Amino acid sequence: MEILDSRLKLFMYCMTASLLILISGLYFCQIYQSDKYVRLAHINRLRMIRFPAPRGEIFDRNGVPLAVNDTTFCIMGYPLDLNTPEKLEHLSKILMRHGIPISIEDLQKTIKQQRIAPYRVMKIVPNLTMTQMAELVADYDFPRELFPLSVWRRTYPAGTVAANILGYVGEISERELEARSEEGYVGGDLIGKSGIERSYESILRGSPGQEALEVDARGRRVRTLDANPAVKGEDLHLTLDMGAQKLAVELLKNWKGAVVAMDVKTGEVLAIASSPVYDNNPLTWGISGREWSAMINDPNRPMLDRAIAGVYPPASTFKAFMSIASLEENSITQSSMYSCRGGLRFGSHLFKCWKHSGHGGLNVIGALQHSCDVFFYQVGLKTGIDKLIKWGRKFHLGEPTGIDLPGESGGNIAGAEWKMRRFNRQWGNGDTINYSIGQGYMLMTPIQIARVYAAIANGGKMVTPHLNIKGYKTPENIGLNPEKLEIVRRGLEAVVSRGTGSRAGRFGVKVAGKTGTAQNSHGDDHALFAGYAPADDPKYVAVAVIEGGKHGSSVAGPIVGQMLAHLLSH
Repeated sequence: MEILDSRLKLFMYCMTASLLILISGLYFCQIYQSDKYVRLAHINRLRMIRFPAPRGEIFDRNGVPLAVNDTTFCIMGYPLDLNTPEKLEHLSKILMRHGIPISIEDLQKTIKQQRIAPYRVMKIVPNLTMTQMAELVADYDFPRELFPLSVWRRTYPAGTVAANILGYVGEISERELEARSEEGYVGGDLIGKSGIERSYESILRGSPGQEALEVDARGRRVRTLDANPAVKGEDLHLTLDMGAQKLAVELLKNWKGAVVAMDVKTGEVLAIASSPVYDNNPLTWGISGREWSAMINDPNRPMLDRAIAGVYPPASTFKAFMSIASLEENSITQSSMYSCRGGLRFGSHLFKCWKHSGHGGLNVIGALQHSCDVFFYQVGLKTGIDKLIKWGRKFHLGEPTGIDLPGESGGNIAGAEWKMRRFNRQWGNGDTINYSIGQGYMLMTPIQIARVYAAIANGGKMVTPHLNIKGYKTPENIGLNPEKLEIVRRGLEAVVSRGTGSRAGRFGVKVAGKTGTAQNSHGDDHALFAGYAPADDPKYVAVAVIEGGKHGSSVAGPIVGQMLAHLLSH
């Protein structure tokens, strides 16, 4: 009997303790923590839908559309509705059934990247057509917690013709998201990856919209609490002329290289083509890892914009700069004569002229006209590398031009200090001789060459090349002597009228310019031509660099001649 009483007492104590715990828990939840749980309940019945802003569209100078927005559909949902592997597997099977190959792993990665809060909507499946979306929604097994949302997709009507200029947009990466989290980006947003799309991301992106919904226990909409519409990004008009751009791409067909054409007074870029080309549309819509790897590992490097990032020896196009520097330093005058017998022996080495029989006696105009190497060997030695570097800096050689495209190279101005720093070796006279004809360590991009020739054409003002039609910057006057500059310009006119560049002048306009043939240790020599027109009142400058083209006079010259003729006739 005593044992039974003790058991009853123990049971009673346990019941009392349990009741006290329950009462304490009820007090804690209902009174002490009441504000917290009211807040959580309130949050749980809220759903935030974020609407991506339509991106600003891009047009050429004549209003031709270059980047536009097409409507597509996305499947949207909430993390709380997709929080188990079974639900993801169910969704993946439905997608596969309708020809949309998205695995469970793909869905998990997408949700992980975008998840910020359990009540914020996220993009589950992007870029669906109207037909795909209609078939999915009509499927009896399609989860009713998910819903379609119309969004925009970037399309580039010009495709391969302007891909190197426009670039493309793509889903923001984790690294970009970390770097730009304070700018309001979230996982799944599109961001400019290259080209104009990247340079003007802040202008083009717009402001996303947001809608606050009240939902019931099953996540169904009850009412809209608040809504802020998305604001479209600012449209962008470029200086680009699509007629000229198409011609540049056609002229580069079957070649590797670049063509640049711009206004000599303003720096407005009318054409800037790079070959081989690539199509930026698939990059925006999404390509597989294998396709991306094949593109970036292509030995022809189609995604390298050779106009701004390809570096080449300027070869004999550099002789115009050499003439200006030597005249400005009074190393020569218009009447200075040097004899060419086919080569210049310096020490034990013979530096040859391209014309092995020699050019005889020449002044600076004749040396430009016939592209005499020996003349410029001697002028370079007399002027000296330090003064040449000084003038190179005046022309901003060895630094980017400032064009509003990402990835521009500055080239290499070289010089004694650079060689010591790079190779720990002294600069020699042989280096100066090679430098004087644009060979050796000197490297320039096509856009840099165009900028130098624009300064020759406009009277000594360094323009800033730009593609945004609002991007004009006041040119920098580098203080060239007008009379000495006129001597060089007469020499460049002679190049085309009766010299090595005559084929550039066969298209009905008066062209002044200079040929170039750059040595290439990896194959055939590169062909270059830089020129402007009309020669007596310059408006446009154009440069062509053809990799493995062998001869600037026969390959690059006609390309520049046709480009300048097209610009002047239109």
